[in-house]
Amino acid sequence: MIQRILRIGIAVLFFGLGIWQFIEGEIGNGIFWVLLTAIPVFLYLRHERILMALWYLRKQDMASAGKHLAAIRTPESTLIKGQLAYYYFLQGVLVSQTNLNKAEQWMRKALQTGLRQKEDQAMAKLQLAGMALSKRRKIEAQTLLTEAKKLDSRGLMKDQIKMLQQQLKRI
Repeated sequence: MIQRILRIGIAVLFFGLGIWQFIEGEIGNGIFWVLLTAIPVFLYLRHERILMALWYLRKQDMASAGKHLAAIRTPESTLIKGQLAYYYFLQGVLVSQTNLNKAEQWMRKALQTGLRQKEDQAMAKLQLAGMALSKRRKIEAQTLLTEAKKLDSRGLMKDQIKMLQQQLKRI
C-alpha cells in the first residue's frame, strides 16, 4: 500500500516540476519532467517484480522467476487487480511443473481475477484443458479447448490446441 502511494506521489511531484518548468519558460526541462512522470506511472500499472518474473520465464529460468514472485509478500494488498491476475497466472505456470492440483487452482484464480489479454486467457484455458485431460475429465477439457481456440485470435497456440484435441480423441 505504501509503495502505491509513493509511486503516485513521485509521479505527481515529477509532473508538478514539469509544469513549474513550463511556467518558468524552460520548455526542454518541462518536457523532460513530464516524460519522466511516465516511469512511476508505468511501475504503478506494471509491478516490477512481475515484469522480471515474466522476463525470466521467457528465458526458461524458472528458479529466478519464482524468486521474483516470492519477493511479493502480500500480493492481495500490494498489487492492483490486473497485476494480481498475472501474479496468479505466473504462479500457476511455475507450479504446473510439480503440482497440477495447485496449478489448476492458480489458473482458475487468474481467470476469475481477470487476465487482460485474450492470448493470456487462451493460454490459461489451454493449460487448464491439459490438466483436465490428464485427470480424464474429457468434457471439461473439450469446453476449455474450444474457449481457448476462440480466444486465440492470432493463432499462436494452434499447434498446442491440435495436439490436445488429438489426445482427446484417444480417451
